[in-house]
Amino acid sequence: MKIADTSSQDEVLQAKPKPKKLIYGAGAGLALMLAIWTLAPAVQSWSQSDLSVSMSRVRIDTVRSSDFTRDITAQGQVVAAVSPKLYAPADGTITLLLDAGTEVSKGEVLASIDSPELTSKLQQEQATLYSLQTSYDRQKILAKRQQLTDQKAVDIAQMTLTTADREKRRADLGFDKGVVSKIEHEKAQDDLETAKVQHRHAVEDARLNVENLDFELKSLAQQLDRQRLLVDDYQRQVDALNVRSPVNGLLGNLAVENKTYIAKNQLILSVVDLSQFEVEIAVPESYANDLSIGLPVEVTVEQKTYAGKLVTISPEVFENQVKGRVRFTEGEGPAALRQNQRLSSRILLEHRPDVLQVARGQFLDSSNGRFAYKVSNGLAVKTPIETGARSISAVEILSGLKPGDQIITSGTDSFNGADTVQLN
Repeated sequence: MKIADTSSQDEVLQAKPKPKKLIYGAGAGLALMLAIWTLAPAVQSWSQSDLSVSMSRVRIDTVRSSDFTRDITAQGQVVAAVSPKLYAPADGTITLLLDAGTEVSKGEVLASIDSPELTSKLQQEQATLYSLQTSYDRQKILAKRQQLTDQKAVDIAQMTLTTADREKRRADLGFDKGVVSKIEHEKAQDDLETAKVQHRHAVEDARLNVENLDFELKSLAQQLDRQRLLVDDYQRQVDALNVRSPVNGLLGNLAVENKTYIAKNQLILSVVDLSQFEVEIAVPESYANDLSIGLPVEVTVEQKTYAGKLVTISPEVFENQVKGRVRFTEGEGPAALRQNQRLSSRILLEHRPDVLQVARGQFLDSSNGRFAYKVSNGLAVKTPIETGARSISAVEILSGLKPGDQIITSGTDSFNGADTVQLN
């Protein structure tokens, strides 16, 4: 027997939509549209780029116009401004009186050289000098004696002339009165003329003897002066056997052993003057033409900067570098410097105002300064540029960029020359 149910009486009812679900649906649709609108430029940029690179892998700098200082860095070492080397003045056996590193004063004897040959030569020349001095003194005595003899002859001739003149006047008076014969009168005249001739010759002989004696004395005086100079020179060489310090400082390296025989002009030792230091720098050959004496230099010592100037430049290139020396200009420079201490320096080549520039980076090596990647809206575009002077921290931009542009200054080798790069 079939029992009837109530299915014929059931009615399917439809649920009415709630307002809250409608709000959620509308919000989700709006968010989806906003996301599409936001991502559309990125998607479009990504579609236009040849490569995608993370932003953290690149370094970006802004092109600006400001003062530009062209400079170069150079490593150097501290050297003494005065460090004389002393050489042997003669052959002989050396005796060192001080050890290396000893503080010495100017004029102090550092070593002595025993040179018997030079000492003997000095003694010989001194003996010759004494002999010449004796000859000179003897010649002066002989000259005085000869002058007296000549003066005596002149005086006698003068007396004879006076007597003859008196006899001549007496003969003239007697001849006029007829007391003296003509022969006696003529003899008186002859005696007067003879006396005059003798007097004249006596005076001439005396004058000639004076000139001759003066010549002999001058000749001996010249020989004496020459010998005296020779003795002084040998005396100087003997005195130089005592090697003295030319400056105040420290006794440097000893080039010879004590009590050894050394040759003339052989290096003995060096003295280091610690009162003034300079910095010897090495500059790459490519900057050789830019260097000139007097350029300002900044020397960094223990994180402090000291002013200096370039005082010498080597005339030759050695191992692709040019040597130069920097002298401190402010007072005596930093204290407590040490010989051969390593320092860094910055040479200021030129300074120009209002120069378009950007930070120096590896992009110059990657592109050889011919192009750069300009950044705009997350997209780096390869842009041709022209660069000028370069300094340690900046490079001059001649064309291709303007103030406010941003470029990638890090290396761009990984871009493989792509025209556009997406920065994520």
